Amino acid sequence: MVRHVILWQLKEEYSEAEKETIKTEIKSGLEGLLGKIPGLLSLQVQTEGLASSNADLMLDSSFTDKDALKGYAVHPEHVKVAEQKVRPYTKIRVCMDYEQ
Repeated sequence: MVRHVILWQLKEEYSEAEKETIKTEIKSGLEGLLGKIPGLLSLQVQTEGLASSNADLMLDSSFTDKDALKGYAVHPEHVKVAEQKVRPYTKIRVCMDYEQ
């Protein structure tokens, strides 16, 4: 199994209310990919970090293998969510993929 974990920081130009709306949209968009992408086993987006956090959102997902992760990266449903709901609003993305 392969794990794919991403941390994002939202752009600073948004108000707190706007950030909450953006986080909700990102969460629903990404979690909506379950069942649509071959090899995607689980996917959860965390939006409520503790005050000690320096990220606004975390994606925690698992895939059957490396090939499934590669397929996810280019799958049209994922690309659509990334381009419409994630990338326009985030300033920093940190990713770690690993085999479990």
